[in-house]
Amino acid sequence: MQLRQRLATMVRYLGVVVLGTAALGFAAYSLRFGLRGLGIDLSEVTYIYTPGGTFANLAIFGHMILGAAAMVLVPFQLIARIRQRHPWLHRMIGRVIVLASITVAVGGLIYIALRGTIAGPLMDFGFALYGALMLGCAVQALRLARAGDFDRHSAWALRLFVLVMGSLIFRLHYALWFSLTDGLGSNAQLTGPFDQVQYFAFYIPYLAALELWLRRRNSDGRRASLP
Repeated sequence: MQLRQRLATMVRYLGVVVLGTAALGFAAYSLRFGLRGLGIDLSEVTYIYTPGGTFANLAIFGHMILGAAAMVLVPFQLIARIRQRHPWLHRMIGRVIVLASITVAVGGLIYIALRGTIAGPLMDFGFALYGALMLGCAVQALRLARAGDFDRHSAWALRLFVLVMGSLIFRLHYALWFSLTDGLGSNAQLTGPFDQVQYFAFYIPYLAALELWLRRRNSDGRRASLP
């Protein structure tokens, strides 16, 4: 039994390390791109840049920079040893993630309202829903932590974790799909059948899986089992 528990713990730690490594690589790219977008004209490089649109550019590139910061930090919140031995560090990282997530969500929603997404109304809706869910989860995680309701805080923090990782998941879906199908059902305007599924597939299935796990955890009368 002890061997099984040790193996399970090792697998969880390995998962956190792999996740953290992937998040660090993507976050570095996002941070560099966001900083470039705030400093120079990227209209010939990316459609998300708005020539002369200072507010829209600040919203979207600030969104990228703070999203990168949140993505790097969230794996640390999964490590029980940090929560138990250094609760002050857990709280400090959590506040940074929540504030970054709120700013990321608001920035994305502002950008969608000002310019819309590349693919039109359906993508606008999918990404706006994603931003609204992130905003709601961040507020709930903060509110419940401050109220001392740590069981419910844990559930909302896990939901926020899934959403923070959404940008990485979105791109991993494309990388896997293109490696398997050479981009079947996708195009540069992101209006193909695969693209339209992706407007929602990078966060809704993962939130649904988490909800099932949370229900099972609650029915067993136990708290989350994290590394």
